[in-house]
Amino acid sequence: MSNLFTNFWNRFFPPAQILTPGTYSYQSPADVKPPLRMHLRIEPDGNGVLIINASTVLHLNQTAVEFAYHRIQGTPETEIVRLVTDRYRVTPEEVKKDLQNFTERVRALTDTPDLDPITFLGMEQKELYSGAISAPYRLDCALTYHVEDGAMKGVTPTERVKRELLTDEWGTILKKAWEAGIPHVVFTGGEPTLRPDLPEIIQSAEYLGQVTGLITSGLQLSETGYLHKLLASGLDHVMIVLDPEDEQAWEALRDTLIEDIFVTVHLTITQKNAGEAVELVKKIQRLGVASISLSAESEELAAQLKVARQTAAELNMELVWDLPVPYSAQHPVAMEQKNHEEAPQGAGKAWLYVEPDGDVLPTQGELRVLGNLLTDDWTTIWKNR
Repeated sequence: MSNLFTNFWNRFFPPAQILTPGTYSYQSPADVKPPLRMHLRIEPDGNGVLIINASTVLHLNQTAVEFAYHRIQGTPETEIVRLVTDRYRVTPEEVKKDLQNFTERVRALTDTPDLDPITFLGMEQKELYSGAISAPYRLDCALTYHVEDGAMKGVTPTERVKRELLTDEWGTILKKAWEAGIPHVVFTGGEPTLRPDLPEIIQSAEYLGQVTGLITSGLQLSETGYLHKLLASGLDHVMIVLDPEDEQAWEALRDTLIEDIFVTVHLTITQKNAGEAVELVKKIQRLGVASISLSAESEELAAQLKVARQTAAELNMELVWDLPVPYSAQHPVAMEQKNHEEAPQGAGKAWLYVEPDGDVLPTQGELRVLGNLLTDDWTTIWKNR
């Protein structure tokens, strides 16, 4: 009976058809201040992502995609209201209110300093992993597997990866990723700041329009000149993998926090620092960090990890769990997934991982090669996942 009713309803009141999937872009005139650059990727299911000034990825539901599309096309506001009213069978007043909210959100994102690189409008994060998408939302690029002197050895497969891509080869990979519709790239390692061409690689992504992030020990960021060079290249956010015993790492964190860039800290709970993990989280928050990533080096520290996570929540810190930090199966979301099979899994869907030689893996640590992004076409790699 329900199917008969649905067929009857859809016959006379067909659901709104989604806009044509694809990528659309907008650049404000030179005399408009502040400048606005937008790239919209519409998915086959009608949802999409809007990249604002190559600094923020805004995930949109179908209605918000409509607003973004028409703003990019330059459709007059009265016409937007009429079109959306007709398509979704809602009142003009509702459309005007939603359009105003959308416009204000975009305006705020162009003016807000230290911006979170990922935001959501009308959809939840778990929706990113359901349904067919044309490409992942993020590409994690390991530029090198070399680490600094004194850093922990043996955590990256340096013996398996025989060479590192050259600067222009990374430029080719970034261009392929952009043309596939990937809006967000994160540079990691090893220690990516050991690559002298890191600013140039970041600049290549910025030129294309991609949002760029960096995962680093942070030691190089204590050099103000180097930090400013990365910022001038277009870097949008940074995660500092903090060594609590290294004062230079704390100095780098303090130096980075005063700049116009979104900062996350990763803290690994070890046998050595487990007793002070809660105080470390509190210290990180007092410095002004609003976003934290947590993991533990072993199963035996799961209880301490849980307490540290609870402390972060009580301090209103955002928990980041899906970036390629030093590999560990012990992080808060992994613990939840043991008890909740419906927990979102983004590896091979929302993000992919590129090794220093161009080989593509579903995620860091999963050694199933999908292809090589330098030599293989994107369609083949995406199908192989």
